Amino acid sequence: MQNHFPFWKNFLILAVLVLGIVYALPNLFGDDPSVQISSNNIDNISPAQLANIEKSLSGATIKTKALELQGKKVLLRFANTDEQMRAADLLRNTLGSKYTVALNLAPATPDWLRSLGADPMYLGLDLRGGVHFLLEVDMVAALKQAEERYNNDIRSALRSAKIRYKSVAYDKGAVKVVLRNDKDKQAAVALVDNEFRKMDLKVDDEQPVLFLRISEQEIKEIKKFALAQNITTLRNRVNELGVSEPVIQQQGDNRIVVQLPGVQDTAQAKEILGTTATLEYRKVDVQHDVQNALGGRVPVGSKLYYERDTRAPVLLKRRVIITGDQIVDASSGLDQNGSASVNIVLNGIGAKKMGKFTKDNIGQPMAVVFIEQKTTTKIVNGKKVRRKEKIEEVISIATVRDAFSKRFQTTGLDSTQEARKLSLLLRAGALAAPVEIVEERTVGPSLGQDNIDKGMMSVMVGFVLVLIFMAIYYKVFGLIANLALTFNLVVIVAVLSMLQATLTLPGIAGIVLTVGMAVDANVLIFERIKEELANRNSPQTSIFVGYEKAFATIFDANITTLLVALVLFGFGTGPIKGFAITLAIGILTSMFTAILGSRMVINWIYGNRRIEKLSI
Repeated sequence: MQNHFPFWKNFLILAVLVLGIVYALPNLFGDDPSVQISSNNIDNISPAQLANIEKSLSGATIKTKALELQGKKVLLRFANTDEQMRAADLLRNTLGSKYTVALNLAPATPDWLRSLGADPMYLGLDLRGGVHFLLEVDMVAALKQAEERYNNDIRSALRSAKIRYKSVAYDKGAVKVVLRNDKDKQAAVALVDNEFRKMDLKVDDEQPVLFLRISEQEIKEIKKFALAQNITTLRNRVNELGVSEPVIQQQGDNRIVVQLPGVQDTAQAKEILGTTATLEYRKVDVQHDVQNALGGRVPVGSKLYYERDTRAPVLLKRRVIITGDQIVDASSGLDQNGSASVNIVLNGIGAKKMGKFTKDNIGQPMAVVFIEQKTTTKIVNGKKVRRKEKIEEVISIATVRDAFSKRFQTTGLDSTQEARKLSLLLRAGALAAPVEIVEERTVGPSLGQDNIDKGMMSVMVGFVLVLIFMAIYYKVFGLIANLALTFNLVVIVAVLSMLQATLTLPGIAGIVLTVGMAVDANVLIFERIKEELANRNSPQTSIFVGYEKAFATIFDANITTLLVALVLFGFGTGPIKGFAITLAIGILTSMFTAILGSRMVINWIYGNRRIEKLSI
């Protein structure tokens, strides 16, 4: 007798089927309208705070479907979107600036499935609705910031090494260092060779002058870092907003794609993503006259600023005490007078600098400078013209009463909303370079649902047509192929869910294509079996030879298609990657289900017994 599998093969196939059903099931339960509450400080939400949230909702007769505490976050589930919107408005008003309240869609997966780690696959922007942004990183600004940093670093290094110089200034694409004499020139050359190897050095043979230019390799590294840092910062900002399944990825050398499924408030998203806001702490220059500076005689080492509220001029030292990138945590709150403030926590380097400054300058005034990069669009001669604007305002001036370092409070903000926004941006980190939104699209939730319906319809129509054709043309063997095809669809959905992949319209197209290709292997096998029967071989021999000899052809055909899918994934972007992923998974699963799955069922029906005829 021929055509039977050993026990372990039957067990393997059945185990894959059971696991496939379990991990595909979460996709049938849909989503619950929910509200996500995130704490804006480093502490977790306590049970007492959770009880206050429940009390506020019950007082407004808003019923929650479920409530989940997840460290710094609370997830509230509701039966419908009306309850969700009412709860969000209420919580924003009652909780204040210490919490971020965001609308969300939470999977309605039963607890027993979630305990097994079974979660539904994510839905992309085109299926769920939301906003799409294409951001362009200002690489010119990134290079300019690097030039200013090198300029300051070179000046500080010369001062630390006690090398006398007349001036250090950026001139025509290079840092020009004018030394006192040839002896200082030689010392400066040695210093540059030791500490500034990433810069190209040119020495004036006749005068004690050095020219330092950023090398081409360093320029590439600066641009690469600016893009990577901006992606990280944008991801942190989106996480602070509480958006689920965001897509933030690089496109080309200077662009970033940001997709926020489920978000419909584009104004808030644009404000958070595009804003480059940070703080600088500087010492107030009390030794020189502000009126002279207004007349154009700004002292060396100082810079003229204006206070935000009064627009009064202020002279500040150019040397920065600390900057926003040394802030590791920030939370909004209220000061002793009830005004909006931001509580700051510094990293080790920042705390050391602040501690040294405050210890040496007790009784001296220190200013907080708010810096924001904005891009405005104006119509000039009928054309849209984008202009970049840098806003630098003094938001607070306070006298240092005592030494402090790691933790302190910044005041002078206009409102709790501004304090909350600034604390969010500081927690997420500063952008390495300004970004500009060059493309914006909004996909409504109704359009997303329409896409889902049409996508599912295309899958079902293709699936049913294949089932009908196989059942009519190949009879019992066709029904077995249909079982294998159903098995294949279940496994594809299970694999996508286990990988937490994002399903998009192109991904659905890949599944539709897989439906047609999945039965291709069975068609090759069944036609080979029919040829063996025509050659008067026994039914058992025909089945065995059909599967054995068709395998090489099936393997070659699927491997070539898999290679194409890998190329599409490697070189494609966004939608093309989604298509390639589902196509590649479909090819691998179809080989398993069409060859092993269908063979197991045929072995159960025809194996280990004498038969005279096959229903094929």
